[in-house]
Amino acid sequence: MYTIMVIDDSPFIVDIFVTMLQRGGYQTVAAYGGQEALDLLQTVKPDLILLDIMMEPMDGWETLMHIKNDHRIRDIPVIMLTAKQLTPNEAQEYGIYIEDYIMKPITHKELYEAIEAQLNRRRVLEKDLEMAREAGVDEAVIQNYKRLQRSIDINKRLLKILENTYRTSEAREEEGEDDFSMAIRNMEMNVRYQEEQLNSLRSSFMNRTASA
Repeated sequence: MYTIMVIDDSPFIVDIFVTMLQRGGYQTVAAYGGQEALDLLQTVKPDLILLDIMMEPMDGWETLMHIKNDHRIRDIPVIMLTAKQLTPNEAQEYGIYIEDYIMKPITHKELYEAIEAQLNRRRVLEKDLEMAREAGVDEAVIQNYKRLQRSIDINKRLLKILENTYRTSEAREEEGEDDFSMAIRNMEMNVRYQEEQLNSLRSSFMNRTASA
C-alpha cells in the first residue's frame, strides 16, 4: 500500500484530501504547513507528496526547495496543489522539481489518475533498470537511460505547463503567437527525439535479457 503525504495549511483541505486518498486505498500522512511537513519527513518517507502552493508562513515553493535540497528525501515525487494555473515564471523556476500539478477542486477519479500516473511511471522505470542490471548492462548506460527518462518527464511537464499558461490572449500578445507556437513545436520535437533514444535503449535491454 502506498503512502501519500498531504501538505496544506488549511486543516479543512487536508481532511478532504486525506479522506479521498483513504477511500482510494492509500495510507496518508497529514502535515498542516511547510515546517511541520519538513519535520515529519525526517522520520517518515512517503511514496508521493501532495503539496499546496498557497501556504503561510512558508509557501509551497519554499517547502518544495527544502525537500529537493535534502539528499535523503529529494527523490520523493511531488505533485503541487493549486487553485490557479502556474505562471510562466513558476514553470521556468520550479518545473524541473515537480512531477505534476493538480488544479483544485478535483474529483476522486482525477486525483487517483494523477497519483497512479506518477507511481506507475516510477514502477516502470525501476523495472527497466532492474532488467538492465540483471542483463549485465554497463552501469553508465543504465544511468544514461535514467537521466534520459527524467529529461523526457521534465520536458513533458514543462510542455503541459506552457500550453496551459501561455495559451491566453495576454500571453500571446506578450510573447508573440509565432514565437509561442515555435517554442511548443521545438519542445515537442525534442521530446519525440528523446523518446526514440529511450525506446532504443529499452529494446537493447530486452535483447540482452533474451540472450542472457
